Amino acid sequence: MELPFAESYKIKMVEAIRKSTREEREKWIREAGYNVFNLTSAQVYIDLLTDSGTGAMSDRQWSAMMVGDESYAGASSYYKLKDVVRDITGFEWFLPTHQGRAAENVLFSTLVREGDIVPGNSHFDTTKGHIEFRKATAADCTVDAAEDTTLDHPFKGNIDLLKLEDVLSSYPAERIPFVIVTVTCNSSGGQPVSMDNLRAVREMANRYGVPVIFDAARFAENAWFIKEREKLYSDKSIKEIVREMFSYADAMTMSSKKDGIVNMGGFIAFRKEEWFREASVYNILFEGFITYGGMSGRDMNALAQGLVEGTDYEYLRTRIRQIEYLDGLLRQYNIPVQTPVGGHAVFVDAGRFLPHLPREEFVGQALVVELYLEAGVRATEIGTLLADRDPETRENRYPAVEFVRLAVPRRVYTNNHMDVVAAALKNIYDRRDEIRRGYRIVKEAPIMRHFTVELEKI
Repeated sequence: MELPFAESYKIKMVEAIRKSTREEREKWIREAGYNVFNLTSAQVYIDLLTDSGTGAMSDRQWSAMMVGDESYAGASSYYKLKDVVRDITGFEWFLPTHQGRAAENVLFSTLVREGDIVPGNSHFDTTKGHIEFRKATAADCTVDAAEDTTLDHPFKGNIDLLKLEDVLSSYPAERIPFVIVTVTCNSSGGQPVSMDNLRAVREMANRYGVPVIFDAARFAENAWFIKEREKLYSDKSIKEIVREMFSYADAMTMSSKKDGIVNMGGFIAFRKEEWFREASVYNILFEGFITYGGMSGRDMNALAQGLVEGTDYEYLRTRIRQIEYLDGLLRQYNIPVQTPVGGHAVFVDAGRFLPHLPREEFVGQALVVELYLEAGVRATEIGTLLADRDPETRENRYPAVEFVRLAVPRRVYTNNHMDVVAAALKNIYDRRDEIRRGYRIVKEAPIMRHFTVELEKI
């Protein structure tokens, strides 16, 4: 018989987790203002809030940390990381930062000005936040297929070239600092971008004299999907695919807490020395000297090793198989999810799950709270709450789909934990008609409100 699939690692250390009672959870979520970000980790049984910085590092990463060079300037750990970044991405110029949003802050401080237009594919929360904080506008050019969670399209993260050309042709090039492509595209359901689309975006941007930047937090997962879903790349290695992907970009930002498999870290990489020099000023101002940028030497060592492991085929196969396992369970229970499944999470279509709830009552958040109450599972809403308010009208922005994201940390949970998550959602789905009302906002920040918002049940 054919041997069954098994993980590409074995476990050396474990952390105890505790189940809570429903009575405890009802009290805790009420005290948290019905915002799962306000819960303590001890109040959570299975934590699928994010895959950012929540992964388990390998023995080789921990070993690398022991020989980290903590020199303020010119540390050997910096040069080790720089060499790995250059080897994987092909970019010659490199700045470390303490995480992805810090990389965005440094790069966007260099390039984005008031009144600019920044086209891209479903900009994520921090990306849009940094753009709008600078009084610029994020123009979403994602393919329409991403809005139909029942449609089986292999690359729902793609940029619609007609939408992109409409933006590029409507404004002078000096008003468009760059096109940003998020790989994979988180907001559309962790969906990949095809190599063909990356190449076409590059060619179009060249015609209009506009640079291209990648938000590359999950670039390795994107490369996996290119290998699996684009026939021309089925025989290519992950590293070969990655190098071609980055050949179509002028720069990249990286939250290393995702595909770098570390708990903290990020970086910016550039093709242009001029951008590197300009960004260095902001890096020193916001992050630290250019050879550490808010990272310790031990963390740079761990990241260098993590990038090597994160682009390994067997690791990626194990990673994606667990996401597919959870997705398969949910489909078996008829729970509506984004089709096909993405790389780092399963995205539940909360609008189809709770179609009787009005959107102004934050449908996704209602399902997030129910999941926590049911089983102590923490997920996050990718919907109206995250979409925030229009900066001009201050009215709620309603995205095409109300998602609940089940983001699975790397090398942390077993499939038994996925069984719990799926069973909890099935229980809620079976009694979904009993969920009659959602939530309203009590307190909110003026930008990126979903992190700290306080709600009350209607």
